[in-house]
Amino acid sequence: MIDITLPDGSVKTFENGATPMDVAKDISEGLARNVISAKFNDTIIETVTPLKEDGKLVLYTWNDEEGKKAFWHSSSHVVAQAIEELYPGVKLTIGPAIENGFYYDIDFGDHSISEKDFPKIEKRAMEIARGKHPYKMREVSKKDALNYYQKQGNEYKVELISALEDGTITFCDHDTFTDLCRGGHIPNTGYIKALKLLSVAGAYWRGDEKNPQLTRV
Repeated sequence: MIDITLPDGSVKTFENGATPMDVAKDISEGLARNVISAKFNDTIIETVTPLKEDGKLVLYTWNDEEGKKAFWHSSSHVVAQAIEELYPGVKLTIGPAIENGFYYDIDFGDHSISEKDFPKIEKRAMEIARGKHPYKMREVSKKDALNYYQKQGNEYKVELISALEDGTITFCDHDTFTDLCRGGHIPNTGYIKALKLLSVAGAYWRGDEKNPQLTRV
């Protein structure tokens, strides 16, 4: 058994391996319907991450900043999947949540993109979202992670992984899509009910004008 301490100081006991969603359901079904992310012992985790030790748990909803971040970051994965499908051969770099949404920096190669392409990207992204695909985190060895992106010819992800320590690398999967990611996602893509792309612009890789120019969507 493990003891889970909630923000109000109360302590609840659960079976080892219980998830944040299990804790939310124990508190109330209403809370469980609204929980979209969680933090355990100061680490952002998934709502389905097994808890295997005593610790402090915070459950996030849309009303919390961390909840919004998880929602927006999860949305960036769906948009990236749609773009990969519509523009074969593009190279993804990073897609973080920002203050009022998210962006994804992408090397489009020989493809070009403008705001007139937004409707078809949004349409495909929402088709993916309605599939209610769960977000699944998995640990990947540095060797396998490098091999995955070397086969893709994605030098940006290879550069990112090269700077990471073995044992700290995770991929996030949903539907047919895989991305290098540290975590913090909504339970599944079905939580995304609407999506609107607002702009497209140039952005240098890692903000350095000496590096290749990417497209920020």
